[in-house]
This record gives sequence, structure tokens and C-alpha cells, in this order.
Amino acid sequence: MISMNRTLWVVIGLMLSLLLPLRPASAEEAAGITLSEGLKIVTEESRVVKIAKLSEALAEADASMARAGLLPQLSAHAARTDLEHQPALVFAGQTVPSSDSGFYSYSVSIQQILFDFMGSLSRYQSGKMLVEAQKFDSARARNAVALEFTTAFYDLLESMKLTEAAAKEIERLEAHNRDANLLYKAGVITRNDLLQVQVRLSDARQKHLSAKNLEAMRVTNLNNLLLRPLNSDIRLNESPGPIDAPRQMELEKAWETAVAKRPEVLIVDRTLSGIDLDITAKRSEFLPKLYVRAADDYMQNSYQAHENNWSLTFGITANLFDGGRSWADMQKSKSRFRQLREQRAKLVDEVKLELQRYRLELDNAYARIQVNRDAAGQAEENLRINKKRYEEGEGTATEVLDAVTLLTVAETNHIRSIYDFRKAEAAVHYAMGDDLREIYR
Repeated sequence: MISMNRTLWVVIGLMLSLLLPLRPASAEEAAGITLSEGLKIVTEESRVVKIAKLSEALAEADASMARAGLLPQLSAHAARTDLEHQPALVFAGQTVPSSDSGFYSYSVSIQQILFDFMGSLSRYQSGKMLVEAQKFDSARARNAVALEFTTAFYDLLESMKLTEAAAKEIERLEAHNRDANLLYKAGVITRNDLLQVQVRLSDARQKHLSAKNLEAMRVTNLNNLLLRPLNSDIRLNESPGPIDAPRQMELEKAWETAVAKRPEVLIVDRTLSGIDLDITAKRSEFLPKLYVRAADDYMQNSYQAHENNWSLTFGITANLFDGGRSWADMQKSKSRFRQLREQRAKLVDEVKLELQRYRLELDNAYARIQVNRDAAGQAEENLRINKKRYEEGEGTATEVLDAVTLLTVAETNHIRSIYDFRKAEAAVHYAMGDDLREIYR
């Protein structure tokens, strides 16, 4: 009873927490939020995680209900009876009362199953397996939310850097536009050269607007994950770690590790164990059950020698025929077991494929970082040379514009390769079954 009450309060508390309004940003978050701080918030306060915890509490309640079959059953009964006719017996033509016309009675009994071919124990153990499965589901929900937040965190950082790169392109083109205007007024260049600069500047401003719009959308997404008002301002504190070459691991060994640690696979394993135990419990329905019952029965009767009687009963019960319900229920569980076993094989294949995909993405991102490491510096030097040639009348406006574009492309590629690496790195940890909160603590 105590366990059931505790579980009920846990369920009520979690349901009330789901109804709470969006939490305002704290002073620390207003100053800037780190990846570790954000992960702590989303893995503790996310509605997805709270819903999973509710399911965990429900599974614990089911296990407590199953445990009741192992414990004695105590019952009590009390009544007051009033009869229209007083009970009587007829002897040799005479009527002899056998009971009062109104009387009190009560009964107290305790009954315990002695042996039911592991039926009650299997139900309880099955319930415990399902509780473990639900705990793994809560872990899965936390890690999935953590990966979603980590990806959104790096997406927003990437957008901020891309917006800065787009703003720098506008600054470079505006500077070139001023130079082109001076040269045009001096009659050094034609109007066509000036128009090229203005068209490219207009295009750069449009790209900057698109980058700012994408950044705003990603701010909204991150606020949503943090359960904050969607239009809140947010600042991110990045603590960039070193970008090391991805640690190489034998593929088969990596797959084995992932399958052994992924909560999704562990959920299926515990559920399979629970269903197997449930089949044992349902099989016991076809077999007899031994029980013992002790009772104290009292019925008020002034005509009876002993109004109160104690009794001790050893008995056996058996389900002889229930229309095939128990048989069909057991066959249903067996079919569910076979289905879930096939689903596990499919899940293992998906886990291996997911890990392989994320590892390839990580290797690709790291290779792109190496390729783009010096590209921005080279592009900046190329722009300086072409601007100098243009100012001296040796170069063309098109060459300068192309150099500005090349520098922006180099900066953009470098930014994207870095954050693609960060996101792929988190995804590999997730695919391996690592707890992202511990990885980024």
C-alpha cells in the first residue's frame, strides 16, 4: 500500500510539472548559456523526458500490482441481518426455533497461495523486467533530447558565424563600391564596372537577410528546447575543444559496443525477458493452485452452541475450462515474443547503419577542415592582391568581385566544416550509446 501511494504521488507530481508555464530565462542564461548548462536543463525539464518518467512510474505501479499475488490476501466481512420469519425446524409436529430473526455476523480470513507453478512469481519478475525496460526508455529519451539540443546548439553557433561572414562580405563590397565610385567619377572605369559592384552588393545583402532569418529560426528552436519563450534573446558561450582526428576503432568492435550500450536495444531485451516470464505465468493458468486459508467466522445465534468458529483450510483450485481465453492469451504472448525478436534483429541492423553513417560524416567533416584550414588566408591574400591591381588600373572589377566571393566561400566552408564536425562527433557518441551529458559535462 505504501509503495502504491508513493507511486501515485510521483505520477501526480510529474503530471503537474507538465502543466507548468514556460520558465523565464535566468540571469545566468541571459549572460550566456554553455552546452553543458543547456544539456542539464533539457534532460531534466524536457516534456519528453517527463512523459517518459510518467511511464516509468506507471510500470512500477504495475510491478507492485503483480507483487500482490505473492502476498497473503486478508479480507473481512461484517453484517446485520433481519428476517421476516424466524428460522425454525419441525420435529414431531412441533415448531422449534433454530435461529434469531435478527442477528449480527462477521468473518475475518487470510489466504495464501502455496504453489501455483511459478505463476505469481513470474508475473512479478515480468513486471520488474518491464520497469527496467521503461527506465532504459527514459535514458533513451534523455539522450535523444540531448542530441537534439546539441545539434541545435551548434546549428545556432554556425548560423551566427555565417551571419558574421555575410556581414563581412557586405563590408568588403561596400568598400569596393566606394573605390569604384571614385574611379568612375575620375573616368578611370566604365559605368558597367560600377553596375557589377552594385548588383553583387545587392545580392550580398539578400544573402545576409537570409542568414539572419535562419539564425532567428534557430534561436526559436533552441528556446523551445529550453522551454523558454520563443522570442527570448539568447547568448551562447562556446568552449571549443580541440579538433582531433577521429579515433579509429575496428568496425565490428564498434558495432558490438553500440549494440551492448544502446538503450533502444536494451529496452527490447528487457521486454523480451518480460514477455517470456509472462508466458510462464499464463501457462500456469492451466495447472492447479494450492492454497491455505485461515478464518474466524461469527454469527449471533442464541440457539447455537458455538456462535464463533475458527477454521484452517488447505485447498486446491484448477481452471478446467474458460472457453479458450487462457489458451488464446498465451498464444498472443508467444506471437508477440516472436515479433519482438524480429524487431530486435531489425533494430540491431539500424544501429549499425546509423553508427556507420555518423562515422563517415565525422571523417568527412574532419577531412574538410584540413582542406579548408588555409583556404581563408589564401583567399584573403588573393583579395588584397586583386584590390591593389584594381586600384593601380591593372585589374578589373570582375576580378575583385570574384576575389571577394572566393573569400566568403572559403570562410563559409571553414565554418560549416567545423560545426559539421561538432555535430557529427555528438552523433557518433549517441550512436555508440554514450551519455551525452557525461561527454559534455
